[in-house]
Amino acid sequence: MKQSPQHSIIVALDVATADDALHLVDELMPFVQFFKVGLELISSAGIGIVNDVLSHGGQVFLDCKFHDIPNTVAGAARAVARKHVQMFTVHTLGGLEMMAAAVKSSTTEAARLGIQRPLVLAVTMLTSINQNVMNNELLIPGDMGSEVVHLSKLAVAAGVDGIITSPHEIKAIRERVSPDLVIVTPGVRPAWADKHDQKRVMTPVDALICGASYVVIGRPITSPPSGIGGPSDAAKRIMDEIMDAWNGKKG
Repeated sequence: MKQSPQHSIIVALDVATADDALHLVDELMPFVQFFKVGLELISSAGIGIVNDVLSHGGQVFLDCKFHDIPNTVAGAARAVARKHVQMFTVHTLGGLEMMAAAVKSSTTEAARLGIQRPLVLAVTMLTSINQNVMNNELLIPGDMGSEVVHLSKLAVAAGVDGIITSPHEIKAIRERVSPDLVIVTPGVRPAWADKHDQKRVMTPVDALICGASYVVIGRPITSPPSGIGGPSDAAKRIMDEIMDAWNGKKG
């Protein structure tokens, strides 16, 4: 683990309203600074929620998983660069040309504005998809790990900065693709939390030990189990667990 816990946790603002999202940002800011804004919140609150989160002091990981023709994704990436987000996502299944278009257009727009380009992160396989779904519903042959490595190599060839992947593929990506990629890991659940619809999960501590750069945590923090307390209590508990492991590893 190379980062402090405060900088390795991204809280998923998968809530229905802007008020709910900003309440969470204000409550959690003493513990985390990075927040994922995804499709549910964008669809209900509009893209202006990005500015709202930034104005409350948070950093934004925009997770809309762009997957369209290259020209359309290039335009979307150009617009995102103007939003001052720190990261945004494209889907590897859109292909090399599409991913490269996102990198190029966001780089050009950021340079024009004299600002830092947001990191472009490529989604491999959703953590709700397991081996059976990949083989028998999507009709993609082979094993999950090999497919994720293949898609990650494709993303690197397109010039992306990092990969979104299940914690179970982190080691393979570090060893077989690149040791230096930013790896953002959803499908992370503390041992005391429900897995919900995630199928390939791991605890935050184990994901960071495996080599994740950031872990994305949603419902265990935003809607913690009874007995844990509120969102800030859950965030503090997770951070304490990570810090104990981090200090133990350093020692």
